[in-house]
Amino acid sequence: MMIHRHGNLSVVLWQEFVLVGFKGGVETQALLFAVFFVLYMVTVLGNLTMITVISLDAHLHSPMYFFLKNLSFLDLCYSSVIAPSALANFFSSTKVISFGGCTTQFFFFSLLVTTEGFLLAVMAYDRFMAICSPLQYPRTMRPDKCACLVLGTYCGGCLNSMVQTSLTFQLPFCSSNRINHFFCDVPPLLQLACADTALNELVMFAICGLIIVGTTLVVLISYGYITVTILRMRSGSGRQKVVSTCGSHMTAVSLFYGTVFVMYAQPGAVESMEQGKVVSIFYTLVIPMLNPLIYSLRNKDVKDALRRLGQRWAAL
Repeated sequence: MMIHRHGNLSVVLWQEFVLVGFKGGVETQALLFAVFFVLYMVTVLGNLTMITVISLDAHLHSPMYFFLKNLSFLDLCYSSVIAPSALANFFSSTKVISFGGCTTQFFFFSLLVTTEGFLLAVMAYDRFMAICSPLQYPRTMRPDKCACLVLGTYCGGCLNSMVQTSLTFQLPFCSSNRINHFFCDVPPLLQLACADTALNELVMFAICGLIIVGTTLVVLISYGYITVTILRMRSGSGRQKVVSTCGSHMTAVSLFYGTVFVMYAQPGAVESMEQGKVVSIFYTLVIPMLNPLIYSLRNKDVKDALRRLGQRWAAL
């Protein structure tokens, strides 16, 4: 830690933090370690499988699966930003993370989660174009345009992350260095600041609220048009396929936006950290684990691709 003097006052500036994590003795920590480990392993296996299957199967080389592959990549990355350090801390006596390590974890987590929020909106727009404007779809969603859309989601995520990181880590953390969480996140860090955090909280609620409202509007409008188009369909099999594909996406969207809203875009979220830890487990580990299952179990194309890939490997 560093001590800065301002007149007659001494201000302690911490150079490292302690991630408090979850309460409980050794048995509780062992149980939580097992839960985190299983969730993370299933997340890694599921998302790597999705990325591999989509990359290797030519039948899945379409815009929808290009976006789905990027979603799996984001889920894999942002769970990996959190889970390994959390697992290591369960049996650590110090649970220390450096100031630089905390800043890095915070930046990449914010970047990847925000990017996923934008990507889910892009995926809704893709389904809207495919179902409501099928004749224009091949021209509208060309590979170069799909790549630009994905790049745009990363740019939006990076911009939000830079703003949140710079505003948060310019604060003086002198009241304590014990972060009441299992990773470096905005709400518990603001609790440690010995300066006015009203601006930080306002910016967090405003940006997160704007992102959630904006992307949700894109999703709702897209699916509003999709619903009308489905109702006009005469083919029962075609309607069933569309409902299955869109149902998977709506499930993923509802889970992600719902938990992010509870954590970041409502007044009082900063104070309720015990509830925040549970919500954080859901969107850092449970949702990245569920997404591959949601998209594979309810998607005939993915199940067929898995079958073909299994047969190809069995023939080797």
